[in-house]
Amino acid sequence: MFGLMVRFTCKDEEAAAGFDALVARTGEQIKAHEPGTLIYTVHRVEGRPLERIFYELYRDEAAFQAHEEQGYVKAFLAERERYLSSTEVDRLDFLSGKGVTV
Repeated sequence: MFGLMVRFTCKDEEAAAGFDALVARTGEQIKAHEPGTLIYTVHRVEGRPLERIFYELYRDEAAFQAHEEQGYVKAFLAERERYLSSTEVDRLDFLSGKGVTV
């Protein structure tokens, strides 16, 4: 398995609303078209209304690469910048846990 944890910080509340709408549209496409994307979740951070955390888990690195090549993902990556003041990405190496099995 291959995973990412991404922390996005939006510019302001208006930007956060626009970002959330973009995320919702993109998430629907991911659900419909990416069987190798096992988990793609988005969270608000309690007490920090401009922050969003994504947790992404892919069957393998090839599934992640397939995700990155989708037109709707490329559109997301291009459009998101207008809403954000910062982005932090951590690549995750799965060790153990309960959840999706492949």
